[in-house]
Amino acid sequence: MGLKDPLMVEGMTQRFGRLLALDNVSATFFPGEVHAVLGENGAGKSTLMNALAGFLRPEAGQVRMGDRGIELGSPLESQRAGIQMVHQHFMLVPQFSVDENLALAKLHSLAGGLRLAQLTRPVHELARQLKWDVSGPSRTGDLPVGVQQRIEILKALSEPSPILILDEPTAVLGPDEVQDLFRVLRTLKSEGRIVILIAHKLSEVLAIADRVTVLRHGRKVAETSIPETTADQLAQWMVGDVPTQLDWQPPEPGDVLIRARGLSVRDRSKVPQVDSVDLEVRRGEVLGIGGVDGNGQTELAEALAGLRPLAAGSLEVFSKKVAYIPQDRQSEGLAVEFSVLENLFISGHQQSEFRWGPFLRLGRARLWAQDMIQKYKIKCHSLDQSVRSLSGGNQQKVVLARSLDHQPDLLIAMNPTRGLDLHATSFVHDRLREAVQNGAGLILLSTDQDELAALATRTKFMSRGRLVADTLAEALRGDA
Repeated sequence: MGLKDPLMVEGMTQRFGRLLALDNVSATFFPGEVHAVLGENGAGKSTLMNALAGFLRPEAGQVRMGDRGIELGSPLESQRAGIQMVHQHFMLVPQFSVDENLALAKLHSLAGGLRLAQLTRPVHELARQLKWDVSGPSRTGDLPVGVQQRIEILKALSEPSPILILDEPTAVLGPDEVQDLFRVLRTLKSEGRIVILIAHKLSEVLAIADRVTVLRHGRKVAETSIPETTADQLAQWMVGDVPTQLDWQPPEPGDVLIRARGLSVRDRSKVPQVDSVDLEVRRGEVLGIGGVDGNGQTELAEALAGLRPLAAGSLEVFSKKVAYIPQDRQSEGLAVEFSVLENLFISGHQQSEFRWGPFLRLGRARLWAQDMIQKYKIKCHSLDQSVRSLSGGNQQKVVLARSLDHQPDLLIAMNPTRGLDLHATSFVHDRLREAVQNGAGLILLSTDQDELAALATRTKFMSRGRLVADTLAEALRGDA
C-alpha cells in the first residue's frame, strides 16, 4: 500500500465566474506523512482537493505521481490512481444500514446479484484492525456523526487507497474521538500512505501534521514542515491577523425563557437518547452544553426547539420567538439549490411589510435581503446566486442572518461554528453575544471547549443522555 513517489500539484488554476478560486497553486505531498492544508473559508482548500479527487477539471495545472500524470476531472481516474476523499458533509444514505452504505462503495456491478455479507466482510475486518466498532445492521441516519464519519473513512479505505483526503474530519468530534482519529491517521502514514488533512484548528494541525500548506485568497502563501513553524505564524499566514476576543460582560439574568423537567427523548428506533434532563435558561444567559458527540446533544437540541417529541417529562417555553441553528447547515439549515434571497426569505416572507394581500412585494424583499447581506457580511455576487456555491462560512452567515433578524427571545445553537475559520467563527460569536446582550437567552450545544469557554455563562456536559457534570473530565468518567 505504501508509495515511493510524492504526489505533486503544479500550477493549479480555477475560476468560478469572477472568483479566482485557485491562482497557480503548486504543492508536494510525500508518502508517510500527514500533510495539512490550511486557510480561511473561500481560500481554495476544497477546490484544490476536489480537483485532486476528480470532482472538477481545473482550467490549468496538472497532477503527477513521479513521472506519471493523473487525468483530472474524473473521479474514477482519481480513484484508480489511489486517491480517495472523505467529505466534510457525509456522502451516506441515512435510510440505509451501515452494511448497505459500505456495500455501495464496493458495488461496481449488479451482475450476479447483491451479496451484502460478502461485500462488507473485508471492510468489517478493516474496522477491527483499526479498533472501530460499527454495527452493520444499524440504520446509518440514527448513528452519531462521529460513527458516521468512521463509516465514510472505512468506505474510502475499502478500496486500494494510498492517498486519503479528509475534509475537516474533526469538526464534529469530541476530544476523545479526535485522538482516536489521530491514532488511525498515524497508522495510515506508518504504512507509507499520503494523508491530506483539510483543517482549521491550529492546535490539531500542530499535533498530527508533518507538513503544512497554507492557502489565502486562492494563492499558496506557505509550505513548510511543522517543526519549522508555530501556531502564531500559521495564523498570520492564514488571515493576516488573528481576531481578538472582545471583553464581554453579559447582562444580569432576567425572566425564565425555557424550563425542562425530567425531559427524555427517544430516537426513531425508540432507543433512549436523552434521559431525565432538567434545565432552565433566563434572558441574558448562555447555557453551554458540551461533551463527546453522540451523547444526546442533537436529540436534546431538537426537542428544545420543538422539532422532536418528548418521551417523558415536561417542557415549558415562555419565549414568543424561538430560533434554532442546526449543526448541519447544508442538510438542515439551508435549501442549497435555492438562491441567497430565497433562503433569507424563508423567515422574512411572513412579515406584513413584504405582503400586499395575497401577493409578495418582491422589491421590498430584495432591499431587505440586500441589507441582511451587508449587515452579516455575506460574500456573494448577487441575491440570485445559489447558496450551494457559497463558502461554508458564508452559508452559515445566511443561517445566522435568517435566525437573528426577527430578534428571537430564545436561541438554540448546535455547533454554530462547525468547520468555520477564525474570522467566520469570531463573527458568529460576536453576533451571538450581541443577541444575548439585547436580552435573548442562548442554549449553546458545542463539542468545542474553546467555544463554550468564550460564550457560556455556565456550562454542563452530557454523558449517555444526561447532564451529569460541570467539567468534561467528569463527563468522560461518567460522574454524576
